[in-house]
Amino acid sequence: MSATTTALAFTSTPISPKLTHFFTRNTNLIVFNSTLLPTCRISSSLKLQSLDHFFFRVPHQYGFLRRPSKPFSSPVMEWQDCTVKMEVDVPASVAYKCYSDREAIPRWMPFISTVKILEDKPDLSEWTLKYKAFGRDIEYSWLARNMQPIPNQKIHWRSMEGLSNRGAVRFFPKGPSSCFIELTVSYEVPQLLVPVASALQPFLESLLRRGLERFSTFVKTY
Repeated sequence: MSATTTALAFTSTPISPKLTHFFTRNTNLIVFNSTLLPTCRISSSLKLQSLDHFFFRVPHQYGFLRRPSKPFSSPVMEWQDCTVKMEVDVPASVAYKCYSDREAIPRWMPFISTVKILEDKPDLSEWTLKYKAFGRDIEYSWLARNMQPIPNQKIHWRSMEGLSNRGAVRFFPKGPSSCFIELTVSYEVPQLLVPVASALQPFLESLLRRGLERFSTFVKTY
């Protein structure tokens, strides 16, 4: 790496420092600046084969000083499942048909604001979640793909973009005019936050249960 031709800037994640050094032509002037920035950017005329063994090479009167720096890895994620069950006073075929109407879901699920099916790809739909909890307005969006269903038995999906989630709804006939519905929603959280997610599990279960209670009323008029 030539001190007369190369300039290198490195900016790391919000929890690590930014290091910037400049080399001026025909001099060993070095300027380091340390701060915290929320982006990651690397620019250099040097072609790097790997960032795992990246070094800052600082010109020195007796050679080069090497300063190792490794990028921070992404957090380990873990899936959390939330399941609720409820008996509904309609046949499984009616409950299945009603639940399959994705754009009607905001009418009975309390935290779902909008669902829009893509015209050219009906298995894909755009979802928006809006809810006020813990004194804050919470809003998320995602693109979901409906997987191949089992008619009158199972609907399942997974997100493709946005809020990472997946889930399934299963329908179990109880008799000619009633059925059990089992709703499972899964979401990803960093492994370090699993205890927090576990503590929130009763709150999430209550939201899903409220949704099924409203569904049990809505489906009778569907």
